[in-house]
Amino acid sequence: MWYGHPGGWGWGYGMMGGFGWVFMLLLIVVVAAMVAGLLRELFAGAGRHRGTTRACGSSALRILDERFARGEIDADEYQRRRADLMSR
Repeated sequence: MWYGHPGGWGWGYGMMGGFGWVFMLLLIVVVAAMVAGLLRELFAGAGRHRGTTRACGSSALRILDERFARGEIDADEYQRRRADLMSR
């Protein structure tokens, strides 16, 4: 019977028996961490990929294959560049 309410209807010790502030603080910390992580991914992630000219190996090989298939480079140049990419 909280605060003299015989049916138990009342605020009592607050949300979740007096430890509500702990859970509220935990919720604020989790939300702040999620927002910080999202902002870091948005801003740092964009800068990570901006201005990079080096393609990863599989992308470079795919581009080389496409250029050879379109006839932009001949077989000798294709083999030379492929060997160069494979040696990295």
